[in-house]
Amino acid sequence: MRTRRATRSARLALAIAAAAALTATLTACEDEVLDNGADSSDSAGAGDGGSGDTTEDDAADGDTGRDGSGDGEGNPVEQTCGTTDLTFTVSTETQAGGYFLVTAQANEGITCHLEGSYPAAAFGSAEESHAGPAGHAVGDSIKLSGDAVAYAGISPKTTSDDNGVEYEQLIIGILGDESDPASFPLDEPVLVDQPVATNWTTDPADAVPFSK
Repeated sequence: MRTRRATRSARLALAIAAAAALTATLTACEDEVLDNGADSSDSAGAGDGGSGDTTEDDAADGDTGRDGSGDGEGNPVEQTCGTTDLTFTVSTETQAGGYFLVTAQANEGITCHLEGSYPAAAFGSAEESHAGPAGHAVGDSIKLSGDAVAYAGISPKTTSDDNGVEYEQLIIGILGDESDPASFPLDEPVLVDQPVATNWTTDPADAVPFSK
């Protein structure tokens, strides 16, 4: 099980460095969907205001799903969820001034527990592009297996002025995990200033930043 935690800045710095290589392997489909083998209508979860879903593209040979490790005999292995144990989907939502709804689902053969804290999320390598907690109370861990999903919301800009820096990608990982993060090219540059992320939750309504 993964239990070791580093400091937030160290974790995100490692995630950003690893994402640089991963970003080069991602391409966008004509319908603005990057498909990792999952049905985007299922993996995007709720959020009627969505305006385009993306998923991690993990293989170039047409087999885009990442299998879980299992125990060598086809039985699920329960563990703390790491980045590579999960498939992420990102959709653009219009509530709360606009935010990204992240959906996480365990890969085939994986049963894991996702801690109720916020995801490691960033738009670039600069510290200012790293999302901090949105202030929601940390919830219970979420068991992910099969069709079960968890949600988190990421707001790129929480300030009311026109300041910020434009970025063209969103990088997502699991706090405390130094594995390669998932990197998603955005349909258009987004202005980033003091970004925040909600904690993982089983209810997409609780993943709207500043909805309460």
